[in-house]
This record gives sequence, C-alpha cells and structure tokens, in this order.
Amino acid sequence: MVFAKLSARAKWTIESLACVILVLSLAGQAGAAKHPVPLDPKADSAICLSCHEDKTKGKSVHSAIAMGCLSCHEIRVNRDITHVKLITATPYKVCLTCHSDKDATQIKGHVHPPAVRDCLTCHDPHTSDNKNQLLKTTSGEKKDNLCLTCHNQGTDVPAGGSRHAALDMGCDTCHITHKTGERGKREFDFHLTKDAPALCLDCHDVKDESLVKAHQGQPFGTADCLSCHDPHQSRTPKLMQAFLHDPFASKQCDVCHQPAKDGKVVLTQASPKESCVTCHSDKAEQIEKAKVQHPGAAGDCTDCHNPHAGRSPAFPKPDAVSVCLGCHSDQAGEGKKMHVHQPAFEQGCAVCHDPHGNDNDHLLRAKTPNQLCLECHGPNARPQKLESEHLVAIFDGKVKLPENYFSKGSVLPLEYGLGHPVERHPVSDLVDPKDRTKILIPLNCLTCHQPHASVQADLLVKDQANNMDFCHSCHKGLIGPKQAIGPAASTGAAAAVPQGGR
Repeated sequence: MVFAKLSARAKWTIESLACVILVLSLAGQAGAAKHPVPLDPKADSAICLSCHEDKTKGKSVHSAIAMGCLSCHEIRVNRDITHVKLITATPYKVCLTCHSDKDATQIKGHVHPPAVRDCLTCHDPHTSDNKNQLLKTTSGEKKDNLCLTCHNQGTDVPAGGSRHAALDMGCDTCHITHKTGERGKREFDFHLTKDAPALCLDCHDVKDESLVKAHQGQPFGTADCLSCHDPHQSRTPKLMQAFLHDPFASKQCDVCHQPAKDGKVVLTQASPKESCVTCHSDKAEQIEKAKVQHPGAAGDCTDCHNPHAGRSPAFPKPDAVSVCLGCHSDQAGEGKKMHVHQPAFEQGCAVCHDPHGNDNDHLLRAKTPNQLCLECHGPNARPQKLESEHLVAIFDGKVKLPENYFSKGSVLPLEYGLGHPVERHPVSDLVDPKDRTKILIPLNCLTCHQPHASVQADLLVKDQANNMDFCHSCHKGLIGPKQAIGPAASTGAAAAVPQGGR
C-alpha cells in the first residue's frame, strides 16, 4: 500500500537498489566455492588437513599454514550447503593482513605492477617448489621462467644483436621484485639489488684487459655502465644502448677525445661545450636567441646530455626525467605524489617543454595549454610512426616517444571544443556570442587539471577528489538538489570562478 503511493522516481530508486543488492548477493555466493562435503561452521584446521594435507608439504611452504587454515579462509553454511571463502573480498586483501608493508596504496615509489593488486599472479598461497612460494623459478627458458610470463627481455634478440649472459643466472641476480623507494632513483624504479656501476662490478673487473681494450684505453671504472649499455639485450653488438651518438657509434672517439692522461679524460677542445658546438651549432644559436631562455642550457652540454649513448633520444642523463629534477627540486617533490602524469615522470619533461629555449611561456612546446595537451589527448592527435626506430613522433617530429606510448593515454571525445568531462562541457574560453573578442569565462585544461602530479586520480587542481564537490567549486548552485533555473542559472555561470591557473 505504501509502495503504491510512492512517486515513480522513488519506486525506480527502490527497485534499482533491490537489483543491486541481489546482484551483490549472487556475486558473493559465486565468489565462495561450494564445498564438496558438508562441514561444521566451527570446524578447525585439522579437519581441513585430513583432505588437504598436500597444502602443507613442499620445498617452500607459506608460513601462514602454521597459523591455521582459518587465518585466511572461513566456512559458511547456508541451508545445509557449505561454502568456503576468503575472510576478505579479494586475495590481495587477505595477503595484506600480514604483509601490510606491501600495500601499494601506501607506497609512494614505483611498485611492480602485479604487486599492486594481485599477489597470486606470482605466488602460490600455500606451497611451492620455488622460494617465496613463486609459481615458477626466475631463471631458465620462457616456459619455465616466471618473469618471462610478462616480460620478454632476452627472448627476442634481433639478428646481429646481443644478449646479456647474466640473464641465464636468473632475474633475481640483479632484481628484488618488491624493492621500492624514492621515485626517480634507478635502484628503486627498476627494483635493483644495487645501482650501477656497483651492480655491474660484481661480475665485471675493470682491470680486465679485454674491457680496457674495448674502451680504447679511456677510463671507465667509475662511469655509469648503463649510460652506454643495455643490461638485457640490444639490437647491436656489445649490448649498446638504443640511441647512440654518431661519433661513438662509428668508434671515432678521437673526434672528441685525446688519449687519456694519468687516468683522466682529455678532450680535443678546451671544454665539453666547445666540442659539442663544432657539430651542433644550431642548438647553440637556439639557446642564445630564444625569447624565453632556459638558464640550465647555458652551461656545458654534458651537464644534461651523456656524450655517448642513452635509453632515449638526445641521451639525457641520468635519464629523461631525473635530468631536470636535479635543478627543479619543486617538481621533484611533485613526483612523490601518488598519481603522476606519464610524460612528466615516466617519459621526461622535454615531452612538453623545450629545454633549449623557445618563444612560449614556460618553454612549452605549444603557445597555449590546450594546444599542448590536445597534441596527445585530442581527437585529432596523429602521432607520426617511425617504424624503423620503433618510435612515434609528435610536435612535428621534435619529440620522439616509445611506439606503445599512446596505448597508455586517453583521447577526449571533443567536438567543436565541447565534450569533457561530460557531453557538451566546454574545454576552452567561453566568449561573448555578440563579441567574440570578449572572454566571459577563461577556461583551459589547467583550469581543472594539474600538469605534473596529484595525490588524487585524474590530476585535478589543488589535489581535489573527482566528485561533485569539485564541480561545485565552479558551478555553485547550478547542480545538485538545489539547481538554479532560468535567468539565475546563466548569471551564475558567468560569475563562476575557475579554481586552477591558466
């Protein structure tokens, strides 16, 4: 009787909630395995082990087994049907009841992706023939190596290329999967046992005559081995990095170097910069004539560039991200936030900024924030494919990125400057239709988003969460229970104050 008197909207809400509850109930039952024999809800581990004794035997048995089966599982009996389920909604949450130090939501550094939410990708929860209850060993051929289930290092070496023999010793020779720490430090970003060159010197002797000869007598004992060598495989001999400086690639060391003296490098010119501009005079001219100059570019080129090789174009050192953060410490702090913008902290600042100077504010590669962002996120984004280099290029070929770069980003469904974050929402300045030179509400990507990082997903300004409170910061009184109607709505829209910067 009461239900019949409710409004249509109220009936719809109640019916929807009922459906949700039913679905969740069925999902809960589906997540709990039906036990083949009836059990007493108060059954102890001894009952479990009378059938599952195999879970307690093996070369590597999970220490939780000694705590009892009910430390992870629970018995539910409903209408004489026995279900055995985990004590939490997901396996990952069960693991965190003991391994709280592995909680990815509390770790600010780079976490190995499987460890973010699914321990069982790598571990057996009971027992295994491998240490740490790993499903497979971390060495051997692809079919036997757990790491090669996801990774392909060393398995697809091109003809004429090279492969690091250390791969046959096992991935854990150099890596500790769960090791994390300060973002931007290679030791932690790649979960290394220690950083290079110390890691390399565990196996390679700098006094080895063959190594000395290969380096043409130049001192290399304290050099960063990974600036020139790929630690896994390469399409060229001697594990050379993906990008090589022409004189180095052609072994013309005498273009820049004289023979070493007293164990020290001696250049053919008075300074590194003088050596570089003999070939790269165009960059010297750009640095000098740019309207917006980068002070960091005024020093020696080798302050930012490795002169021999690198993992990315132009050989930034120690990598494309850290090369900038040594000076821009304020942005280094941004990198410690939970959610980072991929180009800023995974590819490098030079994706969006021209490090040698240009005519745009903040050295941006486009005149406006929207032009910059829509180069990747716009519906008309058309990266140039460089198939021979396994790269793609944007900004008229000035920026080169990995060929799978755009598989990680989102393209906005914009039409005529409308369509994000909801249909017909504008993303650029709202102008007076009677005078299009007059801006009623200034608006661009930075009105709502931070360009580098945030403690919240979606990189919203002031680290705000993506909810209606964020929308209310501009649309006061326009959305929600007390919606404005009529002339007041348009007045309120014109008076809205964006919360971000331009």
